[in-house]
Amino acid sequence: MKTWILFLASLLALDANASKTIVDGSLNVEEVTQFDGTPWGIALLNDKEAIVTVKKGVAYKVNLANGKQQTLSGLPEVDNRGQGGLLDVAKSPTFDEEKWVYFTYSKPADEGAKTTLARAKLINNAFTQWQDLLVTDSASSDSKHYGGRIAFDDKGHVFFSVGDRGVRENAQNLNNHAGSIIRLNLDGSVPADNPFVTHANIRNEIWSYGHRNPQGLFYDTDTHTLWSNEHGPRGGDEINLIRPGANYGWPIVSHGKEYWGPIGVGDGAEKDGIDNPIKVFIPSIAPSSLLRYKGMLFSNWNGDFLSTALALRHLNKVKIEQNGDTTETRYLEDLDERLRSIAQDSTGALYIGTDSGKLLKITLAIETSLKKAG
Repeated sequence: MKTWILFLASLLALDANASKTIVDGSLNVEEVTQFDGTPWGIALLNDKEAIVTVKKGVAYKVNLANGKQQTLSGLPEVDNRGQGGLLDVAKSPTFDEEKWVYFTYSKPADEGAKTTLARAKLINNAFTQWQDLLVTDSASSDSKHYGGRIAFDDKGHVFFSVGDRGVRENAQNLNNHAGSIIRLNLDGSVPADNPFVTHANIRNEIWSYGHRNPQGLFYDTDTHTLWSNEHGPRGGDEINLIRPGANYGWPIVSHGKEYWGPIGVGDGAEKDGIDNPIKVFIPSIAPSSLLRYKGMLFSNWNGDFLSTALALRHLNKVKIEQNGDTTETRYLEDLDERLRSIAQDSTGALYIGTDSGKLLKITLAIETSLKKAG
């Protein structure tokens, strides 16, 4: 009996130290599977299966327990050059009833690839009824800054991001879609309350503009707010609270500098009529995906933003205080991996895709200790 009481006491002590473990960055990292290519997007169908898009143009259904991969058919041709290819994947809010899965990809075109939002129904292991919902006016001879991240609100809308495609002035030109965040109805039609829907000379699909290359997008259903992170130039990566019709300044203002010298981009860091970022990263971390953590596994992370980082190779956590101040903490630096994509399951566990092709599951190291003790 004494031994059993001591065992229970040890478990309670471990549980009491869980918050400290999180603060110390003691995370358990498990490799779920390895892909031949970069896992650009992760859509959790449930806590047991996920769809993962690989940039070169392949998608898989992955068993999250054993890592088994099933190739999914029915995808279109993609322009897999530079930063383009098969980009994000997201499960529709109506997936359980209608089986729609949404994608972004760089669609080949004579004048240059175009960021495109599409959807298809997942039937067994095949995508059927493929629909290109919006082939954006974003063609460029350059093969960078596609944007491409997808988010859904709780009112029947889908958002997706489009980078400036390497042409800076695009982001302030509302006659095209480049350098903007787009808002559509789930069927691809334009919502009647989009901010520019009555403007004949502005693309009615645009929700916000002045973006360089937003590769993270997250809609918070608790606060009904849309958030993005995006690549600055040399320095000046940002987390932004996205408002309808707002201008986020690129390339008029920026916190970053030119790649060719210590010269700031634009007319300064702030300007009237332009929304300021909530968080600026100097030096650049190269943010690649974004979520706002909602879960009990990392309970003291609730409400914090998690961004995967490419250049600085870590998981970045940002806490926004009530007064607007931000606190940044970095995790998983020892992995030395370019972290590309992130998703959270219902238990609070995280799944992260790396540019080296790994799909990782992130849990508390304490969880492993409890399992061993039991």
